[in-house]
Amino acid sequence: MALVIVLFLFFLLLGMPIAFAIGISGFSFFLSNPEIPMTIVVQKALSTTQSFTMLAIPLFIFAGNLMNNTGITKRLIKLANVVTGHMYGNLAQVSCVLATLMGGVSGSATADAAMQARILGPDMVKKGYSKGFAAAINAVAGLIVATIPPSMGLIIYGSVGEVSIGRLFAAGILPGILMMAFLMIAVSITSRRNGYMPENEKMSSPKEIFKALIEGIWALLFPILLILFIRFGIMTPSESGAFAVVYALVIGTIVYKELTFKTLIKSLVDSSRDIAVIMFIIALSGIFGYGVVYEQLPLQIANGLLGVTSQPILVLMMIILILAICGMFMETTIIALILTPILLPMVKQIGVDPVHFGIIMMTVVTSGIVTPPVGVSLFAVSSILECPVEETAKQEIPFLIAILAVVLVCVFFPKFVLVIPDWIFGIATI
Repeated sequence: MALVIVLFLFFLLLGMPIAFAIGISGFSFFLSNPEIPMTIVVQKALSTTQSFTMLAIPLFIFAGNLMNNTGITKRLIKLANVVTGHMYGNLAQVSCVLATLMGGVSGSATADAAMQARILGPDMVKKGYSKGFAAAINAVAGLIVATIPPSMGLIIYGSVGEVSIGRLFAAGILPGILMMAFLMIAVSITSRRNGYMPENEKMSSPKEIFKALIEGIWALLFPILLILFIRFGIMTPSESGAFAVVYALVIGTIVYKELTFKTLIKSLVDSSRDIAVIMFIIALSGIFGYGVVYEQLPLQIANGLLGVTSQPILVLMMIILILAICGMFMETTIIALILTPILLPMVKQIGVDPVHFGIIMMTVVTSGIVTPPVGVSLFAVSSILECPVEETAKQEIPFLIAILAVVLVCVFFPKFVLVIPDWIFGIATI
């Protein structure tokens, strides 16, 4: 297995696309172990994508693209602006609130960051915000999507680790809201220092807020309905993905009346591209994952870490450090697919709830998309706003400190993460 890992890292350093790096290195495991039938290569690649739970991913991607093209995003921006117009750095505050509201729509942190950079970035620059600041807050605010349901990362984690996706969705709500609050505090502090003044002299009236709330109510109801339907057994997580598509079609055609044939085709094309990339990576990860399990790598790592300490907090801290480093070099989807079966048995062994760990894991690894050297969101928003990557990364520092504070709260106060899933689904046994 050491050869496989070395090859994987070598391919990454060469700049090979991640899907091919993981597929070729995984295939090398079978070449070095001739006693394993080669037919397993094909079987694992196919069986990994045949999970019924995994069906939720393409459905939610399609639903998210439909919602982005049917006026829901536009109404959420209006609501966010009404709520934050009186704050320092209000357009950056809009980004934080919008990312929270969009969590139930996009499900993808990178897609959310790119969308917000395109929508809010140019206006921020026109109103005197530096390009680096505008790029930084839009990139980091996208991390909120990693916890607010329906997070793609949580679906993958739940599918691979056989953890209740309904509980994961519910557990992500409070950390997502806390992330928004901490980022807004960081924005306020940095905006005062940089002189980014409020757009409105006073807070919007309750009437204005209520009006904007009513206009965006259909998008706000979406994640709530998902959790309720899963809780009461009306639908499975995969079926909730189909519900999301129907919901988006109904809202786009009947309520907002903005879904045209042209926007439907655009949504289909965008979704096909996104789904093809993700499912190709998932398929090839099955080959890599077989070698991980065959060589009992999870047991070896668990014994290694537990040999240092058996204290749950210290073990979690070491795991967080490992995940943060991995996140800097690998895509979130890959880390969730490869490391979930490795780390989950270990954290269960030390008494950490798998739902609690899932929120921490996905928050940490998703943060890698905004950090060098291969941060996807970092490069995407910098490119959109034509800003040097170095400047964006520098401006991200106070916002990443806010994200770290959220992770620490989740580590030291597990009840904060589990209170909603325990209330909705009942207390689970590890």
